[in-house]
Amino acid sequence: MRTRTIDTPNARRLVEASVITGAAIVGQPGGWSVTLRIGAQDTPLGTQRDDRPRTWRSLDSCVEYLRRELHIVRIDGIDASNYSVSAGQRTREDAAARMKAAHEALSHAEWLQQKVEAARAGLDDGSNQRIEPDQWEAIRAAKRRQLDSP
Repeated sequence: MRTRTIDTPNARRLVEASVITGAAIVGQPGGWSVTLRIGAQDTPLGTQRDDRPRTWRSLDSCVEYLRRELHIVRIDGIDASNYSVSAGQRTREDAAARMKAAHEALSHAEWLQQKVEAARAGLDDGSNQRIEPDQWEAIRAAKRRQLDSP
């Protein structure tokens, strides 16, 4: 039988009511999880969408989450006996590729914003002319005829 987990909002309420009497960090393949002592029972801290234990890749981020989100500052113990770094973790190259793609997307967005601002400035100072919708349709139709003809 699988142990039920407790999500963060419910854990926060139990901490505020002083029902949670302890917390421990437990190593898992691929990261760290948290068990909360509620009465005489240890209950894993879970994700909000499903009943799975929540895991953190970094011990520091796990501790920071406990401090920031649950206001738990005393941790009863850390069990690293089942901890392994390799299980299911993305490699640094994956993170580098994600960051490169994010920077490229930001660069493109900035370039596009500059083009839009330049076009608007051109409309304001008269160096660009506004093309009315009927004129635009005529230009597009002529271009289509040109492309369709052999």
